[in-house]
Amino acid sequence: MVNFFNEWGDTLWTGFLETLTMTGITLVIAILVGLPLGILLVLTRKDGQAENKTAYTILNWVINILRSLPFIILLFLILPFTKLVVGTTIGVKGVILPLVVFTAPYIARLMESALLEVDRGVIEAYQAMGISTSKIILNVVLREARSGIVLGLTIATIGLIGATAMAGLVGGGGLGTIAYQYGFQRSEPTIMYATIIILIIIVQALQSLGNFLARRLKKD
Repeated sequence: MVNFFNEWGDTLWTGFLETLTMTGITLVIAILVGLPLGILLVLTRKDGQAENKTAYTILNWVINILRSLPFIILLFLILPFTKLVVGTTIGVKGVILPLVVFTAPYIARLMESALLEVDRGVIEAYQAMGISTSKIILNVVLREARSGIVLGLTIATIGLIGATAMAGLVGGGGLGTIAYQYGFQRSEPTIMYATIIILIIIVQALQSLGNFLARRLKKD
């Protein structure tokens, strides 16, 4: 065990930090894109506060298409676009854009589900008082749905970590690259198992934290 950590400790630590970097940056950008999209889906759907069948149909169609693509296919599909935008298709920098394109629609759909759980009677009561739609969304709907939002983001984050691991196939960095290059290509099963254990620990910690925060927010 000591020999293993002496040999692979620095490599695993670097991969762990790269995975956290990819996940953190992607999650922030995906939330900034996905949350407004989720709100638009709720507002423009039938009987929504800003019902617009055309806008909803187009947005719903685009999100469904992007969500139907497995990450590894999406990654290769937009390689030229990624190269054009960020100048590279490898390393942490090269996979952030594909990860955002993969994660944002997923978050949008999760946010839509969480927001639709809010009691419509509460929304109608505030509308009857003449409060604007924007204020209702920001001060009422998002607050009432925050527990569901946290659970949705937890699910999205775990899925995102899985996508970062797949990005290792194209040299995306992180634990996925370590598992692929050393564990698979060089037939080092111990490094493969080590990356799997680390990923399991990360996912379990995130799920536990998400569940805890959701319970606390639901009580408040």
